[in-house]
Amino acid sequence: MPLASRLAAMLAGLLLSGQASAQVQMVIPWPAGGGTDIIGRLVQPVLAEELGVQLIIRNVGGATGTIGTAEVVRAKPDGTTLLLTSMAAVAIQPSFRANAPYRADQLAPVCLVAEAPATLMTPKTSGLRTVADIAARARAAPGQVPYASGGVGGLGHLAMTGLTRALGIEMNHVPFRGSGDSVLAMQQGTVLMLTAEANLVQQYGLHAIAVFAERRSADTPDAPTLRELGHDLVFPLWTGIFAPSGTPDTVLDRLDGACARTLRTPSVVETMTRAAHPIRYLNRAEFGRYVRAEVGKYAELIAASGLRQAD
Repeated sequence: MPLASRLAAMLAGLLLSGQASAQVQMVIPWPAGGGTDIIGRLVQPVLAEELGVQLIIRNVGGATGTIGTAEVVRAKPDGTTLLLTSMAAVAIQPSFRANAPYRADQLAPVCLVAEAPATLMTPKTSGLRTVADIAARARAAPGQVPYASGGVGGLGHLAMTGLTRALGIEMNHVPFRGSGDSVLAMQQGTVLMLTAEANLVQQYGLHAIAVFAERRSADTPDAPTLRELGHDLVFPLWTGIFAPSGTPDTVLDRLDGACARTLRTPSVVETMTRAAHPIRYLNRAEFGRYVRAEVGKYAELIAASGLRQAD
């Protein structure tokens, strides 16, 4: 066996044995302080304890999550490098970018951690209260009404692309580097709306217009679903853990088991709920099927909308 393979097997063995000397890095391909980063830091202490390792978080942001994700794809498949990401980096970017640095199948799903409805929100001073208000303003100024997203090809961008197509309107997409910068731009009046995590509504005193979900959210009970308004637009904001493709099944099973126990831990449930990041656990087989369905859904929307970037 080549030396590199022997070293990888040794590291995987340390992880499987739960030896505290093993160090695992969990790459979050988004800036610190964003929703995905918050989730990572809420689960990290208990997940490290369940694995019996030192679990180090590294934020490697940029290019709508693709820089950090590509780093994990290139890492040795020995269980010592993990990816915790929201869905855009895995389900959207490989279809959105013609020269994307990886494919979704180059990652091994470990577990789904959280899922929440994407929420369309606006400052209370914008004068926009409903989807009909947005449509009317956009028709009065085609291509000029600005909306924010956390990045080109991110969920907020794709969700609004679906909505503008459904309404037959044109709007001005203004991308930012994460939801934090987007909210700041709304507060400054640069943009009028954003599709992102529901917790931002309460955190920044915003108005929730609608949710891209199958049912209304407990966090924004007065905001209707797009389905209620006659538009079949369901875009969940999900976060999951992945390993490089080729990671041994025994290691993936151990990671998945630790994930399941972490997400059942009362302290994690409490803090995730308080932070408005609802836990939804799927094991690695279920999560794999879920990811494949999401990849197919966004590939279809990107193709139909002509959004694929040539890079």
